[in-house]
Amino acid sequence: MKEVHLHSNESFEQVFLNEPEVNLHIVQEADSRVKIYILNIPKDLRDPKDIRNNISVEHRGEGCRTEIYGLAFLHGEDRVTIETHVHHAVGCGSSEQLIKFVLDDRAKGSFLGELKIAPDAQKVEAHQTNRNLLLSDDAEMRTRPQLEIYADDVQATHGASTGQLDEAALFYMRQRGIGYEKARQLLVNAFMQDVLPEELVNTIDSEIE
Repeated sequence: MKEVHLHSNESFEQVFLNEPEVNLHIVQEADSRVKIYILNIPKDLRDPKDIRNNISVEHRGEGCRTEIYGLAFLHGEDRVTIETHVHHAVGCGSSEQLIKFVLDDRAKGSFLGELKIAPDAQKVEAHQTNRNLLLSDDAEMRTRPQLEIYADDVQATHGASTGQLDEAALFYMRQRGIGYEKARQLLVNAFMQDVLPEELVNTIDSEIE
């Protein structure tokens, strides 16, 4: 596992795009900043991918900020697991986790998200969200968010949902002359936009067309 130690007021930002494996542990001291994007968009259906990503973050100083964004757009027999572990050991910090999966064909996705707030970590704001979109009846998604909150003066939320494309939206778009495949692509793109770094939006759009 790769270790990254951020001292006070330091920043760390990285995009992992189609990495076969990510295994990273980050320690943050006071007022440090972390922003991570984990993007899995394999295209070669003849070579199924089995990918595991593991991001672990520990706040050891007050005022830390952590943002973790994850996206997996999978086809064929692809399998991707994303694990996140965020531990607020001290107070006055914040974390945001937003993880999305889009699964087609017989792809399988798995998300394990652990959020822990220690007893002395007061005034923490922490949010964990997992949203999943199934494009095929044969696709599978497993999600397991875990919250361990031992402090009482915190703002902490988590949520997970798995669904299919909005048929009403598809019907609306087709009634206005947009073909089924194009309408489907537009809805999938809209679902993924908020987990993409701005500089990669156009690149990712061209990859999934």
